[in-house]
Amino acid sequence: MKLENLEKLLVHELKDLHSAEKQMLEALPKMADAATHPDLKKAFRDHLAETKTHVTRLESIFAGLDFQPGGHRCEAMAGLVKEGAGMISADADPTVRDAGLIAAAQRVEHYEIAAYGTAAALATKLGSHEIAATLRKTLEEEGKADRDLTHLAERVINFKALIA
Repeated sequence: MKLENLEKLLVHELKDLHSAEKQMLEALPKMADAATHPDLKKAFRDHLAETKTHVTRLESIFAGLDFQPGGHRCEAMAGLVKEGAGMISADADPTVRDAGLIAAAQRVEHYEIAAYGTAAALATKLGSHEIAATLRKTLEEEGKADRDLTHLAERVINFKALIA
């Protein structure tokens, strides 16, 4: 797709987000299985449920546009997922692996925060306020997931990894 105007750029960003979220639907169960701390397992499973909602929201946005969500692969997310897979298979103490899984997950969250923020700003500029509001809702959820991971790391996981 030629990016000839801001609307096409928004569609490109939405396709990228859709691909990223779909990749996370596959990665999160693996991360949950690899985690050893019950709170971390729960955080990954909870975020999986949220991610399903994010995909549904994006598909709802696409339903109102003259574009389909497929046909694009988010290479950035593919790289982040690959890094997360490396942490899953790393020869590491389980508590240290949990800390590494949080680090990998937070890189994903930060990417998503940037991407949703950009897409919401584009939608706002285009006057697509309903789309922007939907994207901001997901942006808030991604931010909360990042904060929850930080809290879990700082209060529990990193301490346990330190004494491993």
